[in-house]
Amino acid sequence: MTTKKLYTLIFLLKWDGSVVSEVCLAMKKRGFGVGRWNGVGGKVEKDETIDDAARREAREEVGVEVSHLTKVGELTFSFPQHEGWDQFVHVYTSNSWVGEPSESEEMRPAWFAVESIPYKEMWPDDVFWLPHMLNGKKVRGSFTFGEGDLILDHSVELL
Repeated sequence: MTTKKLYTLIFLLKWDGSVVSEVCLAMKKRGFGVGRWNGVGGKVEKDETIDDAARREAREEVGVEVSHLTKVGELTFSFPQHEGWDQFVHVYTSNSWVGEPSESEEMRPAWFAVESIPYKEMWPDDVFWLPHMLNGKKVRGSFTFGEGDLILDHSVELL
């Protein structure tokens, strides 16, 4: 069994009162997950806290300085055919940042109304947990992927 690498994922949110109205997703332009919309984030580097990694990734990928993070989930991803891909992801939201999300070499951000999230252009696990998160729930999930991004097994727990 391999050790899962630590990753972060942040979703920048705009609110209408107590309801999330828009979410910033970014189109991955290269590397793992290319061609998919996702939150921003990436690998936690050695000697870096998880929160610091999340803030660094937001700065590098979409050019914003996140001032407040809210942890909303933990997701485990297993890829039996590609064990080096296994991940443990700390998921955050933020409604407090400096700057406007802008395109980088790696990501092209765009704002989506919650009812218009392009789930068919995202990782197939997102539809199982992202709606709960956007409705204010904290989540813990586990997903096992087969070839062709087929989900072989999954569980989602609302916390």
